[in-house]
Amino acid sequence: MALVDLKVMTREGRLPADVDEFLEEANARVVDFIENGNHSITGFVPSDFDIVYHTLEAIAEDNISPGNVFCEWGCGIGAIAMLAAMLEFQAYGIEIERSLVEESRVLAEDFDLPVDFVAGSFIPQGGEVIVEQHYTGEHCWLSSSADDAYPQLGMGPGDFDVVYAFPWPGEENVIASLFDEFASVGAILLTYGQIEGVRVRRKVIKR
Repeated sequence: MALVDLKVMTREGRLPADVDEFLEEANARVVDFIENGNHSITGFVPSDFDIVYHTLEAIAEDNISPGNVFCEWGCGIGAIAMLAAMLEFQAYGIEIERSLVEESRVLAEDFDLPVDFVAGSFIPQGGEVIVEQHYTGEHCWLSSSADDAYPQLGMGPGDFDVVYAFPWPGEENVIASLFDEFASVGAILLTYGQIEGVRVRRKVIKR
């Protein structure tokens, strides 16, 4: 695999006032969606927004990524993509559950954040084989049966400079393999896990 880990020095501390205000509202809407939403979604768990924000901030300020085009794979309510937009990334979000895409669009509009959200699968054409090869568990949360998201964006997975994902336990290798196969050389993969925390990797040329 042509991914190498990067050590990113974050500037953790108090969040900017506008970010703090946004995250307070985003967290409230996540809770309301989970407890009161009229939907059948199971297994929806948000990331640790604060720590991911600080990592994205460091990536932006230290020019770690080759550019500023960002995509959140499986974006849920879209908070991370919106945080990226607040850091002046050109941000996109892909989510398979249409009700979450609708929630994301409303939240982005309420905070006047220019993020493009689409409903569909972030697994590119040809990636189904990678998912099948890596996944051996009883329940696979990754699905390619939905519409392909990339034509809706008019972009491909190789167009993104930073990709963020919050993989379920046991699925980080699948995410990494998809990124390794389809991302451009130099692009950054940012993942969050509830046990290992944030991980930052760059795709390099295979040797």
